[in-house]
Parts: sequence; structure tokens; C-alpha cells
Amino acid sequence: MTILIIVMVIFGTLLIFGIRKSYKLKKDNERLTNLNTSTLNKKETYKDFTEGHMYDNK
Repeated sequence: MTILIIVMVIFGTLLIFGIRKSYKLKKDNERLTNLNTSTLNKKETYKDFTEGHMYDNK
């Protein structure tokens, strides 16, 4: 009986940590999504990377 209680406490603790981690990851994902959309709104100009000395511009 005591072994069953110990196992239930261990798995209960793991379940609580898993739910907490999932909540944190969801919040971080929302933050990164909002950050990403704000950077996408800025228009970035294309820089031609073939102008270096390693490319033969003929």
C-alpha cells in the first residue's frame, strides 16, 4: 500500500511539472509569434551576396 502511494506521489509530481512546462512553452511560443509578426512587417531590402570576391561577376 505504501509503495502505491509513493508511486502515485512521484507520477503526480511529474504530471504537475509537465503541465507547468507545457504552460511555459505555450506562453513563450505566443511571445515569439508576436515578435516574429512585428519583424515581418518591416520591409527588408535584398542584399546581393554575389558581389564578393568569391563569385565571378561577368
